[in-house]
Amino acid sequence: MTSTVDNRADSDAVTESAQIAAVLRSALDAQREDYLQQGAVSAATRIDRIDRGIDVLLKFQHKLVDALNTDFSCRSRQVTLLTDIAASLTPLKHARKHLHKWMKPQRRPSSFPFNLLGGRSHIEYQPLGVVGVISPWNFPVNLTFGPLAGILAAGNRVMIKPSEFTPATSEVMSEMVNAAWDKNEVALFTGGPDVGQAFSALPFDHLLFTGATSVARHIMAAAARNLVPVTLELGGKSPVIVSRTANIEQSLERIMLGKTLNAGQICLAPDYLLVPEEHLETVISAAQKVTSAMYPTMLDNPEYTAIVNYRHYARLHGYLQEAAQRGVRTVAINPGNEDFAAHAQRRKIPPTLIINPPDDLQVMEEELFGPLLPIRTYKDFSDTIHYVNAHPRPLAAYYFGSNKLEEQAVLTRTTSGGVCINDVIMHIMQEELPFGGVGPSGMGAYHGLDGFRTFSHAKSVFRQTGLNIGKLGGMLPPYNKATEQTIKMQVKR
Repeated sequence: MTSTVDNRADSDAVTESAQIAAVLRSALDAQREDYLQQGAVSAATRIDRIDRGIDVLLKFQHKLVDALNTDFSCRSRQVTLLTDIAASLTPLKHARKHLHKWMKPQRRPSSFPFNLLGGRSHIEYQPLGVVGVISPWNFPVNLTFGPLAGILAAGNRVMIKPSEFTPATSEVMSEMVNAAWDKNEVALFTGGPDVGQAFSALPFDHLLFTGATSVARHIMAAAARNLVPVTLELGGKSPVIVSRTANIEQSLERIMLGKTLNAGQICLAPDYLLVPEEHLETVISAAQKVTSAMYPTMLDNPEYTAIVNYRHYARLHGYLQEAAQRGVRTVAINPGNEDFAAHAQRRKIPPTLIINPPDDLQVMEEELFGPLLPIRTYKDFSDTIHYVNAHPRPLAAYYFGSNKLEEQAVLTRTTSGGVCINDVIMHIMQEELPFGGVGPSGMGAYHGLDGFRTFSHAKSVFRQTGLNIGKLGGMLPPYNKATEQTIKMQVKR
């Protein structure tokens, strides 16, 4: 009896998976056919699609604030407006402003002797077709609508799969997409891992995934079956190097802002500090002082974000328990002396410093994505470079100080997706800088012009003259003296 029920359940699951895949494939086919039927996508059409995205963000901003507060159980209006709404509007407006310039064919020099004989070369940026976007839960609006700036500017159609961890926000975004665009322009599909699995297996013309490195391996494997090019925006353990020349309090104010914003649930959040051993206690005191000024209380403070769900809350607590079991010193920054343990249902964790943890602790092995901050000490500055290079390449590296030799060492001797000098995270706000990772922290980049080009096909075009270049150069059989002369001219140092 049990076997029959299990088989029926398995059969139903297979049927449901096939239905999901069929719905998604049908949507992809419809978008691709509509794109092919339309032909060249004018600047006016692209700007109109971008404008509709801007308008719908402005119209639904208050619904999004409420939805994100519901999904996180506590997320402030200001954080959502700054990091999700404004941070989505900025790239869309930037793309609208620069679109005509980006779309212009780019002239390239033609090689000798073709250039002398009238041959001309240029690049035309052509839409790829249909781009898939898999967006995460930590900034679900920004990491859905932000990439649309480059994707729509490039003239593409879009299919979106948002995270199931923020269902209220996903529902509002679904309403927004339906209000702003025809389903053959932009379509959004909610659902759990089954939808995500089917979505990642579609033969898109490009796929953008933002999320965990562990999940990215599965996304890339699924995309590879259809030879779909991917842009992966991942994370990793972004180091912060504090120099002996740094202004400690100013540095810690910026570091702790980056660590406590969204309760550290940011792919670019500082993941660990490397500080001079003689400055350790000063750094701890400065972290306590600046964080207490930002958050005098936290449990009832609507400006201090909760952890998104119990799974991640338990994960972070597991890290702290492991540190305690190993006898590692921890410093919870709790200026209001509040009882967080008694209110676990609120899923709030105070910013906690973990002092000189050994490398085999999970806090030093896993991306934290929460308000925990390991601090390790160093004697010689060169030790910091060696330490960073001994670990997987991060999404960002941060240096605080005024020593130009140290700064140059961080820039040239370490490899990361991006770098901030005397700040954290702020490089992502620069639309003229490409945003992306390297190695385990991602591949490919977008934002601004780089986003337009990521989601375009750079088509090489060579225009020949009426002259018979092949015959003049001896390239047509039967080969002759002109052939030998051409070879002689080219086969030399």
